[in-house]
Amino acid sequence: MIVRKGAVNAGGGRRPGYAAAALVFAIGMAGTTLPTPLYGLYQEQIGFSELMVTVVFAVYAVAVITVLLVAGNYSDEVGRRPVLLIAMASSAASAGCFLLESGLPLLFAGRLFSGLAAGLLSGAATAAVIELAGPGQKARAGFAATAANMGGLGCGPLLSGLLAQYAPWPLMLPFWVHLGLVAVASGITWFLPETVTEPKRWPPLQPQGIKVPPEVKGVFAPAAVAAFAGFALLGLFTAVAPSFASQTLGVHNLAVSGAVVFSVFLASTVGQSLTQRIGARLALPVGCGVLVVGLMLVASSLIAESLVLLVLGALCGGAGQGLAFRAALTLVSGAAPALHRGGTISAFFVVAYTGISLPVVGVGAMATYLGLREAGLIFTGCVMLLAAGAGTYAALRPPTEA
Repeated sequence: MIVRKGAVNAGGGRRPGYAAAALVFAIGMAGTTLPTPLYGLYQEQIGFSELMVTVVFAVYAVAVITVLLVAGNYSDEVGRRPVLLIAMASSAASAGCFLLESGLPLLFAGRLFSGLAAGLLSGAATAAVIELAGPGQKARAGFAATAANMGGLGCGPLLSGLLAQYAPWPLMLPFWVHLGLVAVASGITWFLPETVTEPKRWPPLQPQGIKVPPEVKGVFAPAAVAAFAGFALLGLFTAVAPSFASQTLGVHNLAVSGAVVFSVFLASTVGQSLTQRIGARLALPVGCGVLVVGLMLVASSLIAESLVLLVLGALCGGAGQGLAFRAALTLVSGAAPALHRGGTISAFFVVAYTGISLPVVGVGAMATYLGLREAGLIFTGCVMLLAAGAGTYAALRPPTEA
């Protein structure tokens, strides 16, 4: 059985609660997007194509999916804290690979460790934040979990872009700074209350694949499709937007590129903050609709070669993604039985991270033959159809809200 122990084990409020767990979550996720504005520098230093940029990015997503499939429910067995500490160690190893980088092999290794960290954090940290919430804090903790996820992903490129543009050692300083943050997060994790009442001592892994409890299946399908579409937009901005900004728009300032990527995640966090007011059942189709509008603006920016339209598309699309994402996660986690919550959330993120990886690799492949603009237009058109379909389905057959 899993219980919320933020109040019981907090030692009279002296031990960290869900906000501290959310901070650990955000720091870990920031490391996964830290290299985003730096890919252009790596291209100049090492020499590789746009397709290889998306492949390097996809290595991360494949690692996330693999971890979720193999160990997505592991924190339900051994406890949240041990898994979070392993995630922090993986994040530190990723930064170390980038600091030692001398070619593509270490780039791939760094992204593999990033994927391991993100895969472990997605289920364990989300569950920990929710379970550490005290009575009456469930809604705020749910927002804290999704905001930490998206906010952390957005802060990574903003931090590295600013440091790479205005500080020395552009390919090293961002990772040294992140190593310091990981050390802080590891210290916080050590003192977090454990929310799994009877954790086992390192049982063998039992890969579960995508296993959804029967009581969640009615909610899971529309929620997962909406997450796939929203994460596809995030993948486009995380992997390709900096290249589009520099190659097509002539924007070579790394801080600006990082800020453009940050804007989509900032808007996502704002969208998430509105979900509770609207209600998860309504926020899911509304978020999909706003996401479609954002994708139309992104497509318009590709045609008009406009940075303003690209930023507007990031803000609108990110807001829609945030609305739909938090609604989907709220519905899925609320419907999941406590004993299988970590595994169910991990299955949800498997679908989401498939959306952030496969379409982006397709964009990279198409860009090699058609050009970045044409590939982006095909991508936005396909994701628009997917988001519109998910939103329509959720509007016609509203999922039950826990």
